[in-house]
Amino acid sequence: MMMDKKQYANGQKTYEQRGDVLTYYLKDGKVKAEGISINGVMQGEWKFYRETGQLWQVGNFKDGQKHGSWIRYNKNDKLEYQEKFDKGKIVKK
Repeated sequence: MMMDKKQYANGQKTYEQRGDVLTYYLKDGKVKAEGISINGVMQGEWKFYRETGQLWQVGNFKDGQKHGSWIRYNKNDKLEYQEKFDKGKIVKK
């Protein structure tokens, strides 16, 4: 994710790191994504949200790569897909 811009033109911060938890924000201040980031590397479970505030994806990272379960929901909050990754590569079923 991009960490070069510290804030949007309206002054809203784009991200905030609190301990090991990194939160990305949308321009209106709603949470865009949140999860564990250690030394700038995404780890563990991350949640991603739509501009409506709806949960969009829940995925896992290991050393910055997709690793483990990834679930995506459509705009009607229905399961769109569920995949498993191993070190960034999709595990074929």
